[in-house]
Amino acid sequence: MTELIKAADRHVTSAGWLKSHFLFSFADYYDPNNVQFGPLRVFNDDVIAPKSGFPQHPHSEMEIVTIVLAGEVAHEDSLGNKTTISAGEVQRMTAGTGITHSERNDKEEELHLYQLWFFSNKKGLAPSYEQKRIDFLDTKNELIPLVTGQKVLEDVVYMNSNSTVYYGNLQEDKEYNFQTFPIRKTLLYLTEGELFVNGYQVLPHDQLRIDDVDLITLKAAKDSNFIFIDVPAIPANY
Repeated sequence: MTELIKAADRHVTSAGWLKSHFLFSFADYYDPNNVQFGPLRVFNDDVIAPKSGFPQHPHSEMEIVTIVLAGEVAHEDSLGNKTTISAGEVQRMTAGTGITHSERNDKEEELHLYQLWFFSNKKGLAPSYEQKRIDFLDTKNELIPLVTGQKVLEDVVYMNSNSTVYYGNLQEDKEYNFQTFPIRKTLLYLTEGELFVNGYQVLPHDQLRIDDVDLITLKAAKDSNFIFIDVPAIPANY
């Protein structure tokens, strides 16, 4: 089954300093038919105004992945980490039994990031933190793994989920084939450009959710950047 969700169908919320688009139920938005996709529970597309951000707040039992597209996150947490995450870097927090953190934009320009939450492979994990510069924004005609729990790869952030988050770039007329299995699901979110994915036209900020296929063919009608997520096709409660 393939489901194309148009950009206009995302839930949008604005707090003045924050503009967010939610791909799944989150905060004030709830749709019982749009709670998660395999273990992927949250995908938020956030733009944070200069000199603002999220104060200290708690999390538990989630793998929290932050992908910075523009600007810089000032991060501080209860594990003692105090760092910045810049464009081209990826952060993963295992919230596990409990962690608190803050995320701020201390710069003069807007901060643009994607934040994804995955259910962990098991509950009760010790909280942990990882951050890595991958320079994915400079890639051309590649699908670059950013975060994975499927296998150990060099220069990839590890998470406790049988899932992989890729950043993709395809220039106009280029094509990429992704081999998958009916026991897996994939979600594509287009940052910019225009793609045809298994015949479906995908425009900026559209998302395509795919399951029960063996091969996904991506062809760029324009230069395109996107997030591509591979997850197990498991029941909602596990």
